[in-house]
Amino acid sequence: MLTKLSLLLCIVCAIVLVGCAKSEPTSNTPANTNKAATATTPASTTAPVASADKVGVPECDEFITNYEACVTGKVPEVARAQYKTAIEQWRTSWKKLAENPQTKATLVGVCKQSAEQARASMKSFNCTF
Repeated sequence: MLTKLSLLLCIVCAIVLVGCAKSEPTSNTPANTNKAATATTPASTTAPVASADKVGVPECDEFITNYEACVTGKVPEVARAQYKTAIEQWRTSWKKLAENPQTKATLVGVCKQSAEQARASMKSFNCTF
């Protein structure tokens, strides 16, 4: 019962984090255009997530890697910390759930659902994953 409650709590937290994510409207001013171009450049040099930071469920690891690349490369720097916090919370809670054989199987669905929600919410940043 406690594991089901923990899983439900993680799902609700993920939904709330994705749903409440504040997207900054982009401006066409030259200053913001240069900032966006600068923010895009480091994304190509971003190293993959270390295996120690992996959840252990391929769907979750793929989602976190893609989401993190989007945040690092396309989200304005002023909002980036908020998204990185969500990534770390997902990684931590999903890693704990993956350690338990009873909850690990449910993570596939949770991560797929989170990816779908993130795909919709991150469209404003032109992220595709």
